[in-house]
Amino acid sequence: SDLQKQEERGELLQPLLFVLLVLCSVLLYFRVSLMDPGFVKPEEEEGEDKGQGVVMPQIPGDIKLRRCGYCLVKQPMRARHCQLCQHCVRRYDHHCPWLTNCVGERNHPLFIVYLSVQLVVLLWGGHVAWSGLYFEQSWEWLQHNIFLLVSFLLILIFTIVVLLLLVSHLYLISCNTTTWEFTSHHRISYLRHSELENPFDQGIILNLWRFFC
Repeated sequence: SDLQKQEERGELLQPLLFVLLVLCSVLLYFRVSLMDPGFVKPEEEEGEDKGQGVVMPQIPGDIKLRRCGYCLVKQPMRARHCQLCQHCVRRYDHHCPWLTNCVGERNHPLFIVYLSVQLVVLLWGGHVAWSGLYFEQSWEWLQHNIFLLVSFLLILIFTIVVLLLLVSHLYLISCNTTTWEFTSHHRISYLRHSELENPFDQGIILNLWRFFC
């Protein structure tokens, strides 16, 4: 049959790989959106005080950990309360409306993997859509190719958005800072009163190693 001939020529490998990438992207989406991003729990308060000096030796000693005014737990360094999730999140980065979940200490690395896989899927899909377009200056051509043209434009827009998001996150990770800390530096006490611009930065290699490993 034609299907067997295509399989023998290896023509089914690329479509199969593309479908697997799409499936992987969907599974990663649900994994990141449904998992605990690092919610602070009341029973963990005792262990927080012991670890702060190791994590942030450059922070002035007069800066005390404070209790959250919403959920009343003692906030660890770099944690923030998310009013949408109704929890304090460790190493809070941002609340993602597409995921309807926070991006924090536990799911941030997986979020980067999800963006990377999604970018590959979009680039591949954009290439397929572009290869199917043969431009002609006629109304009839536009009628027959309008769906493919709109699909390509949508893929292009999403590709740009995902690429910018991935690049910005990788930059922040390489500096060992978060989106919240980067945008609200002047409002965060442990950054505002620190002698260093970014007291968490330990060099690009070590920052990336500690984040992903």
